[in-house]
Formats: sequence, structure tokens, C-alpha cells
Amino acid sequence: MKGRYFTSESVTEGHPDKVADRISDAVLDSVLKNDPHGRVACETFVSTGLVLIGGEITTETYVDIPTVARNTVLDVGYNDNKYGFDGEDCAVLTSIDEQSPDISQGVSEAQEVREGKDKKNHYDELGAGDQGIVYGYACKETKSYMPLPITLAHRLTKKLTEARRTELIPHLRPDGKSQVTIEYEEGKPIRADTVILAAQHDPELDEEDLARKLLGKVIKPVIGRWLDEDTNIFVNSSGKFVKGGPPADAGMTGRKIIVDTYGGYGSHGGGAYSGKDPTKVDRSGSYMARYVAKNIVASGISEECEVQIAYTIGKANPLAVTIDTFGTSDLGDDRIVEAAKEVFDMRPAAIIDKFQLRRPIYTPLSAYGHFGREELGLAWEKTDRKEDLREKLL
Repeated sequence: MKGRYFTSESVTEGHPDKVADRISDAVLDSVLKNDPHGRVACETFVSTGLVLIGGEITTETYVDIPTVARNTVLDVGYNDNKYGFDGEDCAVLTSIDEQSPDISQGVSEAQEVREGKDKKNHYDELGAGDQGIVYGYACKETKSYMPLPITLAHRLTKKLTEARRTELIPHLRPDGKSQVTIEYEEGKPIRADTVILAAQHDPELDEEDLARKLLGKVIKPVIGRWLDEDTNIFVNSSGKFVKGGPPADAGMTGRKIIVDTYGGYGSHGGGAYSGKDPTKVDRSGSYMARYVAKNIVASGISEECEVQIAYTIGKANPLAVTIDTFGTSDLGDDRIVEAAKEVFDMRPAAIIDKFQLRRPIYTPLSAYGHFGREELGLAWEKTDRKEDLREKLL
């Protein structure tokens, strides 16, 4: 389609919602470090001088949750009380219970086992931790098989954080946002129509000088060839951005789920990822759906692919698998679904085993997306099943 525009946003790890996500994932990692089978559903709320952590955790190890929270806040960069939020002296409150026994029994012993059905292998023993629908998406717009708008938006916020941490641009503060609008022609990205960058900063910085530095040291190196003379660029368009982070806007786990995934380009089932152990299919099922979609596109079967998987609590096997290639494949989507079911084991225990999800790997995922993160070597980003798909379908 000619003249089509699509916009995605990203936020830095100092954004209040991302601070909350990071604390929740840091608690999860602290449990998994010594108890790989620990069950965690951890939610965090942050505001001026306050961290509140609640949820359900069942584990055989001990985690000093307040210390984990404080260290996470400090690592993000909130280490001075002039920010209105400081890991050294903020209040940390916790309200943690164990996982509901009703949920636990369905996870620990799947319906397939409870009904006495013959098990194919031990993967039938673990039921899904909740009902839910999850989505995965992939396309050929970038080398990572991610949509271009969210890819560039994440690169901007990562570069902004790098500029703060290395003092490439001095006196920046942790909070920040980006937004990128890409123009498409005949379904292909052709240029950046609009680029927005908001960077929290110390009050003494000259706003015009900061805008010039952000343009030259962050925006141009990241957006590169997608910029042209007609690109609209907005840097701290409100004039200044001194007050930010939790004192400016309360943050909660799970409020940036579109930032976590595909920037709105693909669908989202609704469940957040951060703070959840891998028995929760909101997280592990979404990783599998991305893996399936990426391998389908990498195999050459289609140019674009969205995968939906439906689960119910306590049952190992998915209820349904749906694939949409948006007319970019010569093969029928129903046929691709059948091949995918043969190639990929989508039961929770199989996903956990395949991706080795009972490890403390989640804190880095709390900002800048869970997909397309090639620098992290994530198992669900591999394209190691593309040949198996080709053998089934071509």
C-alpha cells in the first residue's frame, strides 16, 4: 500500500513502568538462581520514594526482596535523592503469598495425567499455569525478523541509555522515550517520517544544546539512512524534561506490553511477561509463538507470519494453533499450521526445556523488548527449525 505509515514507541529502563518490570524480573531471577523450579508471579508498583512488591512466590530458597529491589533501582541509575527516587533510601514494602494450591495442582499435574491418559513423555506432566492466548510475529523488514519501527525505537532508547551511562552526553537522567513513524510504499519501508526522542536531564543543561547533542550523537547514528530532508524530528518537544521516573509518573509491572513485543505491528494476547516464571504461558508460550513465526519466515515459506497459541490452565497441550501469513505465502495457512504442530512441541514443559527457561535470564529482557535481541543469544530467536519446515512443506 502506498503512503502507509506505522508508528512504534520504546522507553528506557528508567521509565517508571520499566523500573517496575525490572524489579519484578530481578526478583524472579533471584529465585531461579538457587531454585530453578520456584513459582513466581511478582508485581511491582513504584512512585515517589516508594517500591511496593506483591504477588505469589513458592520457593525453597530465600530471597532478600528489599535488597534486590534497591540494587535494581540503583543499577538503573536512580542513585541520588535529588531525583525524588533513590535506591538507597526509598521505602520498600512487600506483600507476598504462596501460589494458590488450586493453581499449583493443575500446573504440577496436568489434566492429561489426572485423567489417566497415556503420556507420550514427561512433557505431558506439566500443565499450563493459566488460560490465555499468546502471539508471535516475524517479518523480513530487518535482519532480526522484527518490524522496522519498533527496531529503530528500541535502538534509540538503548543508545540514549548508553549516552547517559558512558557520559557521551553528560547530565542525562534515567527516564526517556522514543517514537518512530515509518512510511511504507507497496508494503516496503522507504523512510522515517517522524522521529521523537525525550530524554530526562539535569536542570542546568541548556535545552537547545542538549537537543543538538541528542540529534548528532543519538538520532542520526541510529536512524541513519532512513532519515531524509523531510523527516520530522522532535527532541524534548515539551521544552524540558527534568522531573521524570516514578516521581513524575507512577509505574507498574506490565503496562508496556506492546513495547515488550512488536510495537503494535503484531497482535498481543494481553498478558504481561515480567515477574512470571516460565510455567506461565503468557511468557513461555509467547516465546514459543515468536520462535515458530520466525522459523516460518526464515524458511522462506512466507514474508510475514503471525502465530496464535491458545492454552487453558492445567492442560499441557494447546487448545488451538492459528497461523496467518497475510497472503505472503503460496501455501495454505492451514497446511502450515499442521506442519508447525509436527515440528514444534508447544507444551509448557517442552518449551521450558527447549529454551532452558529455568535460568536467571530475565532481568535484561525487562527493557528494550523480548524479541529481536540478537545480542543476548536468546534461544527463541534461533532459526534452527527452518529446514525441518521446508522438508514438511516444500
